[in-house]
This record gives sequence, structure tokens and C-alpha cells, in this order.
Amino acid sequence: MQLFGSILEVLIGGLFSGVLYSLVALGFVLIFKASGVFNFAQGAMVLFAGLALVRAIEFMPLPLAFLFAGALMVALAFVIERLVLRPLVNQPAIILFMATIGIAFFLDGLGQSIFGSDAYPLNVGIPKNAIFLGEKTFPGGILINAFDVWAAVVAGLLVAGLALFFQKTRIGMALRAVADDHQAAQSVGIPLNHIWVIVWAAAGLVALVAGTIWGSKLGVQFSIAQVALKALPALILGGFTSVPGAIVGGLIIGAGEKLAEVFGGPYLGGGIENWFAFMLALAFLLFRPQGLFGERIIERV
Repeated sequence: MQLFGSILEVLIGGLFSGVLYSLVALGFVLIFKASGVFNFAQGAMVLFAGLALVRAIEFMPLPLAFLFAGALMVALAFVIERLVLRPLVNQPAIILFMATIGIAFFLDGLGQSIFGSDAYPLNVGIPKNAIFLGEKTFPGGILINAFDVWAAVVAGLLVAGLALFFQKTRIGMALRAVADDHQAAQSVGIPLNHIWVIVWAAAGLVALVAGTIWGSKLGVQFSIAQVALKALPALILGGFTSVPGAIVGGLIIGAGEKLAEVFGGPYLGGGIENWFAFMLALAFLLFRPQGLFGERIIERV
């Protein structure tokens, strides 16, 4: 029973870590689903939003700081659409992907110039106390961090909101039409520039949520941008076009790497947590490249 309790505790901790990966993956899915572009800059957007929030808190109350950071991410979406995306309309996807790489490095440099390069603690009032469950069943109980529970609630609300947005609103259906074919969408009167502003603004707000959660957990520092690397395997597992898939992929990655590190580490050596997610993603690319929930693309020639 003690061994089962240990496995369950590691599994639950891994699932909660996966939720945090999923928060970043949601931004990737949002832009890819709506524009067919893989946004390499999503990690930089998470960091930029977190820096804007934590530095704004120094000068204004928390609610106003959130509004300021959110407005900044929306303004950033307008700038990106006008200066980068609009000149590249109807260009191949690889061109737009390379453009997002440039946006990522620009945001990294701009963030350091405006907000500084120090690590900043972020406290938005999320409780971090320890919770013990099943003390009568398992010796010592199962340890859960209240912070992880709140992060899971936030991720669940985001997934529900984004799923409804894509399936039930006219803008969401227009976003999917643009992703399928830019030229066809324009031919039926869908304004491509407006759609891209909306989707990048929404991805910026998702990045703000992710930056708030990660910043509260780790502090706002430039290593947060590297979290995007763990979001990539989550995307591959869940599927690049699936909002629920981003959550499921993140949960699989989080649980898998924690279980592999704790129970496989003594036999295979440490550091499994650093490469497990990418090896699992590689296996999916070989056998199911569209992911668990992604759409299979069939081209007829």
C-alpha cells in the first residue's frame, strides 16, 4: 500500500506539472489552428507577458497591472500583424514560421531592454500550502500543492472557453476557415488581417495567463521561455489542431517524465526528466504524426 501511495503521489504531481506545460501549448494550438502557422515565438510571448505583469505590479494595483499587461499583449498583436504578417499573406508556411523565429528573438531582446534581465518574484495571491489526501488509507497521506490545483482549474476554464469559442462563434468558424485556405477565406469576404489580429491577441492573453502561473511558481525569469520546449512534445502528442489535445498531451508528458525519473532514474541514471518527453514525441512522429486528437491530412494528387 505504501508503494502504491508513492506511485500515486508521483503520478498526481506529474499530472499537475503537465497542466503547466499545457498552458503554454494552448497558445501554440490557438495560432496554428487559426492560421496554419507554427508560432515559435509563443514561449517568448509567455515571458514578455510575465515580465510586463510583474514590473507593472511595482507601480499599480494587481487588477490594473493585469489590464495593463493584457492591453500590451493586444497592442503587440496589432504590431505583429501590421509589420510582419500582413506583408507575408499567402506566402508558404515555412516563410511565416521563420518570421515567428524572428519575432521570438525580438521579444527576448525587447523584454530585456524594457523590463530588465533580473529574476522577479511574482505573487498574485495563489495559495501554495500543502494538502494531504488519503491519510487514513496511505501512510503519511498523498501530498498535493494547492498551487497546482488552482493551475489545473485555470487550465480547465481556458480549454472550455477556447473550445466554445472555436465551435460556437462566427469568429471561431472564420478562424478555422482561414487556417484551411488563406486565399479561399479571402475570396468569401473574410478579412485576413482582422482574423490574424484577433488570434494573436487571444494567444497573447493565453500567454499572459501562462506567464502568470509559471512566474508565480518559478519567478519571472528568462528561463521561462525554455518552458516552450516542453510544450512542443505535448503538442505532438495531442495534435497541433486540438485544444483538448494540448491538455491531454501535457498531462501525458508531465506524468510520464515524473514516473520515469523517480522509478527509472535509479536504474538508468539521472536526467531522464530532461529527455523523456522528446523521445516520446519522436515515437509519436514515427507512428502517429497527427497526434492523438489531430486531424489527419490527406492530399490527393
